[in-house]
Amino acid sequence: MIAGAAGRQFLLRNATEADAKRTTGVNQLADPEIGDELVDEVPPVDLGRIAAQSAKQVILQKVREAERDRQYEEFKDRVGNIINATVKREEYGNVIVDVGAGEAILRRNEKIGREAYRPGDRIRAYVKDVRREPRGPQIFLSRTDPRFMAELFKMEVPEIYEGIIEIKAVARDPGSRAKIAVISYDNSIDPVGACVGMRGSRVQAVVNELQGEKIDIIPWNEDVPTFLVNALQPAEVSKVVLDDEAERIEVVVPEEQLSLAIGRRGQNVRLASQLTGLDIDILTEEEESKRRQKEFDERTQLFMATLDLDEFFAQLLVAEGFRTVEEVAYVDQEELLSIDGVDEGTAQELQARASDHIEAERKKALDRARALGVEETLINFPGLTPPMIEALAQDGIKTLEDFATCADWELAGGWTEQDGQRVKDTGILEKFDLSLEEARNMVMSARVALGWVDPDEIEAEASEEAEEV
Repeated sequence: MIAGAAGRQFLLRNATEADAKRTTGVNQLADPEIGDELVDEVPPVDLGRIAAQSAKQVILQKVREAERDRQYEEFKDRVGNIINATVKREEYGNVIVDVGAGEAILRRNEKIGREAYRPGDRIRAYVKDVRREPRGPQIFLSRTDPRFMAELFKMEVPEIYEGIIEIKAVARDPGSRAKIAVISYDNSIDPVGACVGMRGSRVQAVVNELQGEKIDIIPWNEDVPTFLVNALQPAEVSKVVLDDEAERIEVVVPEEQLSLAIGRRGQNVRLASQLTGLDIDILTEEEESKRRQKEFDERTQLFMATLDLDEFFAQLLVAEGFRTVEEVAYVDQEELLSIDGVDEGTAQELQARASDHIEAERKKALDRARALGVEETLINFPGLTPPMIEALAQDGIKTLEDFATCADWELAGGWTEQDGQRVKDTGILEKFDLSLEEARNMVMSARVALGWVDPDEIEAEASEEAEEV
């Protein structure tokens, strides 16, 4: 028996050796099993204060980056949804809110009217955008976006959530008035009634959330004029004239309905325009009548001057729907014979006069174009008439190369959006009723003729697009 300090040292040494043997034996296991203990000693590292501080900063930075990545991944898939948040503070009119995993911002132009919030207030907002930025993910909320109202209706109306009713279009004047177009895919369900709810309970819940914003619920219709008549309610519409190519529509209303159709500060017609995606011109019946009379007189004078007709016969042509000399020249003779008092000889004489006038005008236009310096390559290009060539020359397009560099909208015209307003771009050849597709084909033909484009490549691209469709 060993006693005292010598005994304790002997026992400690034996225990240490036993542990070392056991550990070494475990580490040498070729196929460790569950429950075995593997130990791999790491040699101590002598770090100074600066090195330790640097390591701490790196670890904290990585943790922050991981948190930002987690926040971005969490909210990037929630764009387009409504979230609940708690107001933290207000900075220069922008509201900073707590969304649980971080902060989001509700800009002052995304608030409804003069909304004011205090710290701790609960709000609902639409996640409009999530961006990854160096300072961390930025979450932008909105309460004025039209999709915010659509999502609120989806929450309040089960039929919308289930897909039985679909919201086709939304237009808002935040805090004041809104229009929403809905359609039902179940004939037994009225889309407007379902959105209004029993005694207006459903729509009233949305109105309360939008600070009393008045909401007009409109049934959607594939027929644009019919849909527009619904969109302009409560005003009554007498007539609708649609121009598909220009994406414009004229609405004729009685004199007493004009102010109602336009709305206060143009609100009603502006919302209807946003809902349909068309520019709307509202005319009274008297204004429309004056305009039609003016067009009638202008066409009458045209036929009198170009075809050497008396006023009565010229008015007869206009009343039958003829608008231009070209229509008279190239129309089927049977249409002229259908006019009262026109026999075969008269019809032939009318078309002969029209053809002679057109030929003379084309010769004059071609002479003027040559005087402006137009090259023969452009004059002989198929599809361009002498008046078209003259119009191109007046705009500085005098060679086939100049023509090939044009864009389709430069020739046929179009519409662009500037500051939220649709602006008309007048085309060089727009007055000749040249469509965008026709302009595009003519420009491409010019590029092929000049050798700028390989026709085989165009055909291959067209085949690929057709296959994708």
